[in-house]
Amino acid sequence: MMKGVICYIIMVMCCNSGYAQLKDDTILLTLQQVVDMSKLKSIESKQAITTRETKYWQYRTYRSNYQPQLSLNGTLPGFNKTFTEVQQPDGTILFQSVHNNNSSLNLSFSQGISATGGTVYGTTQLQRFDDFDRKNTLYNSVPFGIGYMQPLFQFNSLFWDKKIEPLKFNESRQAFIENMEQIAIKANGYFFDLLLAQVNLQIAQTNLTNTEKIQQIAKEKYDLGKISKNEILQLQLEQLKAQKAAGIAKRDKEIATLNLRAYAGLNNAENIALVVPQSAIDMQVSTDKVLEEAYANRSDAIAFVRRIAEANRDVAKAKGDNGLNAALTAQLGFSKSAATVPGVYRSPQNQQEVQLIFTIPILDWGRSRSRTKTAQANMQFTEYAVEQDKQIFTQEIVTQVTLFDMMKEQLQLTANADSIASEKYQIAKDRYVLGNLSITDLSIAFQEKDQAKRDYIAALRDFWGAYFQLRYLSLYDFEKKEKIEYK
Repeated sequence: MMKGVICYIIMVMCCNSGYAQLKDDTILLTLQQVVDMSKLKSIESKQAITTRETKYWQYRTYRSNYQPQLSLNGTLPGFNKTFTEVQQPDGTILFQSVHNNNSSLNLSFSQGISATGGTVYGTTQLQRFDDFDRKNTLYNSVPFGIGYMQPLFQFNSLFWDKKIEPLKFNESRQAFIENMEQIAIKANGYFFDLLLAQVNLQIAQTNLTNTEKIQQIAKEKYDLGKISKNEILQLQLEQLKAQKAAGIAKRDKEIATLNLRAYAGLNNAENIALVVPQSAIDMQVSTDKVLEEAYANRSDAIAFVRRIAEANRDVAKAKGDNGLNAALTAQLGFSKSAATVPGVYRSPQNQQEVQLIFTIPILDWGRSRSRTKTAQANMQFTEYAVEQDKQIFTQEIVTQVTLFDMMKEQLQLTANADSIASEKYQIAKDRYVLGNLSITDLSIAFQEKDQAKRDYIAALRDFWGAYFQLRYLSLYDFEKKEKIEYK
């Protein structure tokens, strides 16, 4: 029933000097230090960094598709010694001995054209054929050749990747910042779990000490006949309760310490003492500003654009994959065959090649039209879903700004209640010592004082939680008035 007399707890818990008498193996930490260490050392931060690197290299892979590609391929050697069937003019089959070497080298480059989906390519080739049976050697070369291949009526993946992949990359960069801010939110929770556990332990230990002191005063009063045996028994019961509360508070503090150490990467810290955060922040927050920054910075805002682009891409792909496929290939260059290597490069002959390859579906039972209609329906559904998500996105921000303002007011109210409860407790303690206050009224004052302190810590937790949530929702530092960035 009685939680104890805690006449100096405000000084201990609300001032940094309250932690001056610390053990040598105890680390004194502020909320910002815990957040910074969590962003640096926690497993989640390392996972976020790895994910960011993965997305970066995926983006580099995409970018390479738009750069010239140079490759060398060939067959060295192409030795062959066997018997092979040869059909004769009269239709019969004879097995002829084949003993030769057919080697080749081909150096080629290619460059994709995103606007059309075509490919420009160039090549230079050298081939050597050795007929060992007839002791004959022949060279063939394409000193230079250049060509262009253009798909017709087909889906242009290069064009759509150029629209979507940069959005994905920017989305991943902003998602990394969001992950780091989410780490701050979780670190804030672990910080206040331990802070509240430390407050409860301090309250329990102080209550136990003061209960023993009050018992001594009550025993003197009892010996003088000023109080009854029942009041002595009540104080003994309160002492047992205080001992039990101290044991539970110590267990909770150990658990909270382990959780914070594990999350923030403080594996070498034996004991941790926390500084109570300040109850005010020098920043102004407006709904319009938070919305503006959120739509400029959040990965969700980029995802709204990306999702619409992907839906349009799927429609274009369905229309392009309608079965009508054609590709036009044209190549110009030179070629020559000779008995020596210098000979194949002397007065080469013109080489020209033009091909139009096509496939036209005659009857597909409406398959192409069905795919196109499905993609169009999915695109419309995506537009509705994005619009709904935008409304939820906006409402979440408006609610959080309102909540932040409310938390500031609630924090001031609980701070005032804490001060009043502390003063009321001091008056009640003095009156009990003078003998004009009952043990029941003193216990009520103790309870109110303890609860007021816990309410103040809880209000601090809500206030700072709302602060970090605003940073996460906007990716904007309202104190420094700048966008949040991480290297």
